[in-house]
Amino acid sequence: MSMSSSLPERRPPEPAAALRLIKPITWFPPMWAYLCGVVSAGVPATGHWGLIFLGVLLAGPITCGMSQAANDWCDRHVDAINEPDRPIPSGRIPGRWGLYIALAMSVLSLVVGYQLGPWGFGATILAVIAAWAYSAEPVRMKRSGWWGPGLVGLSYETLPWFTGAAVLASGAPRWETVLVAVLYGIGAHGIMTLNDFKALEGDTKMGVNSLPVTLGPERAAKLACWIMGIPQLAVIALLFIWDKPLHALSVVAVLTLQVLAMRKLLRDPKQYAPWYNGTGITLYVSGMMIAAFALRGLA
Repeated sequence: MSMSSSLPERRPPEPAAALRLIKPITWFPPMWAYLCGVVSAGVPATGHWGLIFLGVLLAGPITCGMSQAANDWCDRHVDAINEPDRPIPSGRIPGRWGLYIALAMSVLSLVVGYQLGPWGFGATILAVIAAWAYSAEPVRMKRSGWWGPGLVGLSYETLPWFTGAAVLASGAPRWETVLVAVLYGIGAHGIMTLNDFKALEGDTKMGVNSLPVTLGPERAAKLACWIMGIPQLAVIALLFIWDKPLHALSVVAVLTLQVLAMRKLLRDPKQYAPWYNGTGITLYVSGMMIAAFALRGLA
């Protein structure tokens, strides 16, 4: 049982706790990926600002926020070990309010996604399914250090990129756009592996087989670096093939800086994983936007 389960359910959650539950700091990656899709579509933004704004709102505060609320509800027992000050185990969100918030935001996601047309609505359905499949029993894909981070990477990077391009183009994106979006989604698997370092103790006790748990911190960190790096090398090669040498060299530059940051990370993965999440990921997403502008030039 969670620490909050014994508290009065009628008491509404604290507003600050509800905001923390949906974790604004996590909204940036899918919002950025959606904008990458918008840029890569090659369609002038004039006349589409409403779709752009609504898509960013959907990708970040609504759908990503929903996924965070669902994850915190399903992880309340693990969080009681790892981070007992989180909103649900601390009792600041009492009873089943965490579940109610996640379900209400799932419905809101579908309502807003419907406004983006068939491509946007279809993508939203997939996003909602993925969010619950990641966290909730009996599927709970986060139990696997391979399938869980892979699902999140594709959901946070590939799916919103695809959606932004499809919504702006009013149809399926070009194959080049889909390929680059998939590559960056695969690379995000490594980002999610590094994110799992903060829950190492609780995951070990609760049977969540993240890669830091199954491989150990050092091997997991090395693998995460390779998973982040190889897709970017593939993007660089594709940009050269598509006659976008300046964009390719720009991605080379941001990848080089990532490698330098990785060297520091590997000296002590448990200590430097949070630092890398702030430094290396900024470089990673910068490369995404560079690639998006290159794809725009192919349109």
